[in-house]
Amino acid sequence: MASSLVVPVIDVQNDNFKELWPAMVVAIKTSSFVALDTELSGLGNRKSLLAESIEDRYKAICHAARSRSILSLGIACYKKLDSKAADTYLVQVYNLTLLCSEEYIIEPQSVQFLVQHGFDFNKQYAHGIPYCKGNNKGGSDDRGVHIRALFTELLRARKPLVLHNGLIDMAFLYQSFYAHLPERLATFTADLSEMFPAGIYDTKYVTEFELRLPASYLEYAYKKCKLDNSRSLTSGGTGPHVHVEFCPYTGHMSAYVDYRECPAAVSAEGQTDICQRFSAFGWCPNGAQCPLSHDTDLIILQDEKGKEDKRKKRKRHREKKKGGGAVAEGSSTFDSAPETKVRHMEVDQEETPGDHQKATAGPCTESDGNVQQEEAENVKTGNGVCEDKPDARNSATIATTDEDSNMKTNVDDSVENRTADGGREKFSDRSPGTEAQKKTEAGTHRAGFDAFMTGYIFAHSCTLIKKEGAGAVEEKDGQSWLSTCLNKVYLSGKAAPLNVVKSTFSKSSKAHTQKMEIVWGGRM
Repeated sequence: MASSLVVPVIDVQNDNFKELWPAMVVAIKTSSFVALDTELSGLGNRKSLLAESIEDRYKAICHAARSRSILSLGIACYKKLDSKAADTYLVQVYNLTLLCSEEYIIEPQSVQFLVQHGFDFNKQYAHGIPYCKGNNKGGSDDRGVHIRALFTELLRARKPLVLHNGLIDMAFLYQSFYAHLPERLATFTADLSEMFPAGIYDTKYVTEFELRLPASYLEYAYKKCKLDNSRSLTSGGTGPHVHVEFCPYTGHMSAYVDYRECPAAVSAEGQTDICQRFSAFGWCPNGAQCPLSHDTDLIILQDEKGKEDKRKKRKRHREKKKGGGAVAEGSSTFDSAPETKVRHMEVDQEETPGDHQKATAGPCTESDGNVQQEEAENVKTGNGVCEDKPDARNSATIATTDEDSNMKTNVDDSVENRTADGGREKFSDRSPGTEAQKKTEAGTHRAGFDAFMTGYIFAHSCTLIKKEGAGAVEEKDGQSWLSTCLNKVYLSGKAAPLNVVKSTFSKSSKAHTQKMEIVWGGRM
């Protein structure tokens, strides 16, 4: 059905950073868009990251970004090849191991999570690329070969920035490689709007509000898009699809490449032992000890089977009613979600109309205290992506819901990443729920691969919506992007996204204004 995909991820460390610098800068400057993901040393108080007030959430994120650090950074550069058939992208993926030169907090649960997912702390402390946080530390932003200068090159390239559940990622990137975070959220969004004039896109928002997938943690979204894309290709190429190509790495460069295999999904017939918590949120409190399957391919196939069964049931119901179409149409509020996940989205009796809208608009929304508590625990706890990042909820992100755990701490996304990366395991070779399977999945998590998955979701979504003629795609610099998702960042538990704009009531921060003079030479 779906074809396997092998993704080369270039491992960048302090000893080869200078050598790979020219290639990374060229990849960024020539790309059509850049996808980023991070792994973090922690996120602090998870409940604060999911506060009702968005301003309070921002304060909690600022505290985390100022006291914690980025452990690794994933960069995926997607360059659209106009000379190729369909929507073809040349993709270059880098995984940078970083080491903050200042004191920072690293949370025990983050260490445990990262080690379980294959992160090598010995390698980080021995070969991590050093950097200093805040303003003007560790060398001039526009000179030398260091992370701050690389971030400046990213800003100068003026490319669309793509993240998954990316509020936390952006805050950590700003604090770590740019300047001290401003005190107010409105100032922060004003700065971001000028830093990335080509726009910011959040694939968590895309999958929730545009694609409306049954689940939206990073690994699930990526594998669902990959499966749908493969089906379009095998059906004769008439449907919307994307192609990805990679540079051939030979000679000494091959020693820097880590190949990540994403095997094709197989039939789900006879397989029923799925962990429903992981199925809905990409995260399970039992982790590797869970006796049920965390196989994302199996989850997707069963979701599709459940959706088809419900479609047939509704058809029989309509035929039986003979004209009761209106009733049949409204028979299920959650038609787009698998039955096993509806319970996570049901509306509490005390929910407001807005909350109800949120619950029906997308999967994986928090509806009760238990879910919010889980989502709080899932917030990117160190990974940054495993949601991711379980939408760790990164390589994870902010205020991510359980499924969202994408919070940089990667509770959700991390989980998802762990399996997503873990694509190298052959589905047919593993028996769901076994400890061996979980261990294999655990060793495949990487910020670089998470960035690749994020970029793939965005590329597929742009192609899909453009081919469907939904009118949601606009041309920018000759390229087509999702206009309805421009500068909209997903907020866990909220019916509306965070708009990255500079309002008439907010000003850019002083530090940002000074930085922009460096970046653009006084021309903004």
